Amino acid sequence: MGLPRKLLAEFLGSALLAALVIGSGIAAQRLSPGDVGLQLLENAAATAAGLYAIILIFGPISGAHFNPVVTFVDAALGGLPWRHALAYLPAQVLGCVTGAVLANIMFAAPVVSISTTDRATLAHGVAEVVATVGLLLVIFSLARSGRAATAPAAVGAYIGAAYFFTSSTSFANPAITIGRMFSDTFAGIAPASVPLYVLAQVVGGVLAVLLIRALYPAMTAQAAEDVVVPHPAATQS
Repeated sequence: MGLPRKLLAEFLGSALLAALVIGSGIAAQRLSPGDVGLQLLENAAATAAGLYAIILIFGPISGAHFNPVVTFVDAALGGLPWRHALAYLPAQVLGCVTGAVLANIMFAAPVVSISTTDRATLAHGVAEVVATVGLLLVIFSLARSGRAATAPAAVGAYIGAAYFFTSSTSFANPAITIGRMFSDTFAGIAPASVPLYVLAQVVGGVLAVLLIRALYPAMTAQAAEDVVVPHPAATQS
């Protein structure tokens, strides 16, 4: 399966992911004004269910990473060639920015509005490390144990839960973090907060590699190729 097709899948999946997260946040704000807890519940439920579906759509083509940290950990473990990983990155970021713009348009909001929601605190940074490590452990433990086919449900469930057990509401993804800058709505993040989040996510990725190697020393490149779900061999061009 050609790399261009995989990049298209990563772009479209990332765009739908961002549209899902931001669009459901806007809808939650409008449907439940004044009740932030209910807004978060609606946003989390929609994200968990929608992510499950998006992974099912694009997983058989590209693995449904939609996340540079997942991609680079996969490459570090031998499941994806580094040249593919480097190609996935811009597709994921551009996809998330496109999805943010699309969400704004669907709800008749300004096409591009830079978020003013400041999230840069030590607590948020720690939460992003935890959220990212947890996400990667879910994904790679399933691949290592031959249960990658259950990843769509498991990843959706984890992200839905992490909206509530992390103070950062679990971005756990540098591409979606960048995309969410472009919508000054419920799910947005101010540009000044983005560097902390991305740094925390990268730290989470490094820690996850160490933990995966410690917990699953028999992790093979063949197993890593099934991240996030089984798809044609990543070594194919």
